[in-house]
Amino acid sequence: MADHVDLVLEQWAAQRPDLDVSPMAVFGRLSRLKRVVDAELGRTFAAHGLDRASFDVLATLRRSAPPHRLTPTELMRAGMVTSGAISQRLDRLEGRGLVVRTPNEEDGRGVRVSLTDEGRELIDRALPEHLATERRLLGPLSDEKRDRFVETLRELLEELEGPVGPVGPVGAACCHNSGRTGGACCAV
Repeated sequence: MADHVDLVLEQWAAQRPDLDVSPMAVFGRLSRLKRVVDAELGRTFAAHGLDRASFDVLATLRRSAPPHRLTPTELMRAGMVTSGAISQRLDRLEGRGLVVRTPNEEDGRGVRVSLTDEGRELIDRALPEHLATERRLLGPLSDEKRDRFVETLRELLEELEGPVGPVGPVGAACCHNSGRTGGACCAV
């Protein structure tokens, strides 16, 4: 069976036979897969009044140890939210009553972000549906194929990002190759 990427590869082979376009076989498919997955997950998030970034903030707080409270920096390290987006995201979530920011007892200048009861109830309702959507999207793969796919992705990410060290109590991890914490290297 052929897919759209096969057609693209054939076209490049005809037009530029001097180039090895085989990397496009991987990245073209990853790009197309990301679009499909993002659209499906987006529908699931929207059914709960969320978008991907809001879901990620709530999920990151929910999976952290009780009392489910993190600093904005810890949220960035443990989640998939960028530093530029965290403040806006927190403003919106706080405005909806899903999180609350309180002064950080350990650092008078900072704040801690906590789930409200409403925020916890919302993420607890959305998470099972999110997982069901992911399971449905992976449905065409046997367990064995899925496990091989996971291992292949893990190997590639370890090479590109470096291995991630132990996860601490708030979800922050350290990238051994760089010695840094946080950033894309440690996003979950």
